[in-house]
Amino acid sequence: MENAGPADAAATEANAVATEANAAVPDAAVTEAPAEPSGPVWRFLISPRWLGWHVLMVVSFWGMLWLGDWQFHRALAGNGLSWAYTFEWPLFSGFAVVFWAKTIRDEFRIRRGEMSDPRAAAAEAENLPAGVVGPVQAGAGSPAEDEDEELSAYNAYLARLNAEVKDHGRWHGLR
Repeated sequence: MENAGPADAAATEANAVATEANAAVPDAAVTEAPAEPSGPVWRFLISPRWLGWHVLMVVSFWGMLWLGDWQFHRALAGNGLSWAYTFEWPLFSGFAVVFWAKTIRDEFRIRRGEMSDPRAAAAEAENLPAGVVGPVQAGAGSPAEDEDEELSAYNAYLARLNAEVKDHGRWHGLR
């Protein structure tokens, strides 16, 4: 800052005044802006986990193209069914590239704050009390006078099924 002018001095003074004003306000009253990630947003792409995904993507892409080439040579040798696979494997490799690109794009959006993190939403949903489905609580009260008895029995059946499968799928990480 060799060439600090009057504008820089005024900005520094304004920052000092703002800092003193914030120090006088209790911590509970100060609302913090969302923390910006340190460093560039793309840095997650070179983490060990993402490098593994990149390697898997490249190997899958080339593997599917090789399988398409293999099926092409089988088709030329007289195997009629291989003609379908000749075009199917390269199509699968294209789908893999599109999926990979969309996954990276979504991760960029999450890290920039443009999109909510689905992992955080899933963790929040797991912490809800039993019987609560989002912001609405499932009621297990007695049927009202104008409510159909058959409908009430069906709703009770659905509530019982929901209770039975509540923890189903947790052992393999789906919920």
